[in-house]
Amino acid sequence: MSPILYYGVPSGCSFGSIVALEWSGQPYRLARVNMPEDMQTELFAAINPVRETPALQTARGDYLAESLAILNHIGATQGALDVGISFEQGTREFDELNRMLAFLNTTFFGSFSSLWWLLEHESDEDTKRALTEYGRIRVVRAHQELERMLGDKPWLLGEHRTLADAYFIGIARWTKYHNVVDRRDFPNLQRLFDQLEADPAVVFAHAIEQQRPATSTGRFEGEIGIAESVAFARAA
Repeated sequence: MSPILYYGVPSGCSFGSIVALEWSGQPYRLARVNMPEDMQTELFAAINPVRETPALQTARGDYLAESLAILNHIGATQGALDVGISFEQGTREFDELNRMLAFLNTTFFGSFSSLWWLLEHESDEDTKRALTEYGRIRVVRAHQELERMLGDKPWLLGEHRTLADAYFIGIARWTKYHNVVDRRDFPNLQRLFDQLEADPAVVFAHAIEQQRPATSTGRFEGEIGIAESVAFARAA
């Protein structure tokens, strides 16, 4: 059966996995997860006990969680290898991809953590000021380092787009929620961001999240409800 990606809205980091699936050319379906309400249900806990997105029901019927694990699962498919968005494990290229994905998952993603906490919780003014400044420093430093790593390369790893670029675009857009950095101060990252925003797979992922008419350039087979997907997996 086709894998099912459980993607979180609004603006979940699962966005990158949608883009990666589009690029990979493998058939897949999507299940929409409204955050945080859907994640708190026992039904979703059966999919991912940590109650976070993304999650993936694989073609075998297993459940897989965590962006890095899901992206590497997608990257191991023949379609992803054929189009060059991933590489065979054991190669230098695979190690470089894994390194970049790890940086994006820890330093880049993690730099926003205190800012997300502020957005989702009530706090006093002193706490707001302290966490905002702490978050600003971390976000700026993460952008500085990624700007240096990208340099004048067209994509994060060189001449071709990879899973790292798909993951990057899902996180980079978070600056619209947290006004602590101006991406235009980092011209290499701004160039990469603009290039990805024009990509048909990224346009498709935005439309899916916003529930607008969406045109897949991959092998998207439609959306499925969470309950229906669990019942389908049990029956299979």
